[in-house]
Amino acid sequence: MEKQSLSTVWIYVLSILGLPLCCCAGLGFIPAGIAYFMANGQIKKFYSNPEAYDGLQAVKTAKIIALVVVIINILYLAYFIYQLSTVGWSNILNEYQMQMKQYE
Repeated sequence: MEKQSLSTVWIYVLSILGLPLCCCAGLGFIPAGIAYFMANGQIKKFYSNPEAYDGLQAVKTAKIIALVVVIINILYLAYFIYQLSTVGWSNILNEYQMQMKQYE
């Protein structure tokens, strides 16, 4: 009987999509979190029937990547909330506009 390979494509896609979304107030934890739970599901699927599946190491690697992206996004979200609570939204926008004028 031929072993089936565990799918990691969507786990990698969602993890990589979550990385640039950290710049959007840390909202990349949503696709990266989904990727992390998908990887957990794939690992549980492997351990329920290890003789039928192949590619556990690839799924574990994808899970680690998803976890790193989730941590980066949560740290950036915490920083954004901290900055919002201490500086205020209007000062954040003013600083953004000043930096945009500097690059023009």
